[in-house]
Amino acid sequence: MLPWKRVLRPLTALLLTAAVAALPTAAHAASAPSTGWNDYTCKPSAAHPDPVVLVHGTFANSTDNWLVLAPYLEARGYCVFSLDYGQLPGVPLVYGLGPIDKSAEQLQAYVDKVLAATGAAKVDLVGHSQGGMMPRYYLKFLGGAAKVDTFVGIAPDNHGTTLDGLTKLLPYFPGAEDVISAATPALADQIAGSAFLTELNAGGDTVPGVHYTVIATRYDEVVTPYRSQFLSGSDVHNVLIQNLCSLDLSEHALLGLSDRIAFHEVANALDPAHATTTNCLSALS
Repeated sequence: MLPWKRVLRPLTALLLTAAVAALPTAAHAASAPSTGWNDYTCKPSAAHPDPVVLVHGTFANSTDNWLVLAPYLEARGYCVFSLDYGQLPGVPLVYGLGPIDKSAEQLQAYVDKVLAATGAAKVDLVGHSQGGMMPRYYLKFLGGAAKVDTFVGIAPDNHGTTLDGLTKLLPYFPGAEDVISAATPALADQIAGSAFLTELNAGGDTVPGVHYTVIATRYDEVVTPYRSQFLSGSDVHNVLIQNLCSLDLSEHALLGLSDRIAFHEVANALDPAHATTTNCLSALS
């Protein structure tokens, strides 16, 4: 075995560990109860005319990532849907692993399916981690801007991640990035400076006609530095969760899985006309 491969093995393990830290286990996904969302007979109300499509993160799936947020939005009168994307052959239950441009094509098809079923003109998108970044490819290159009103990214890796500097070690190991790309293309695409992210962010972070919100935590240990999550643009609302509640210690996974303060901010983004103040007490609402 080449010497660098002895180093790459634990480095790759660190990349994978960071991506799945604190996420529910695959066994839980297999035993999870059937969801109350993804009801294709749901017809959006006049108050909430846009169905909400939830986009999971890396090493997650359409159920486990949304066990709290989906019912939270349903209880507020939304038609809620979620998809699986980025599947790799022979890898069950955990997704978001394939090339991100191909995952965006899956999102494109799914949005069309939701619009056809509900009769809505547009959807709103809410994504966590990779799911808070990948839809930007759909919006920018696949015609998604005409079909999306609001896009909310929770802990998104909009400008990639350095994993606290670990990814800067990769150039010292020739072929290492090729190994990661072959095994889990989405991980390679999410490294700061990747060809995918360079293309995605060229010419500006946003596209006209879509309202963007980014919700980040300063304790994010997966997408680093955390400020790389924020977007620039004329219709962007960047939120640092600790500015709303300094007591909120949620890190990357928990921000999307169970943080009620973040969810309150999601609700505000989806219905700005009826937005209410988000603070530490929002966790009780």
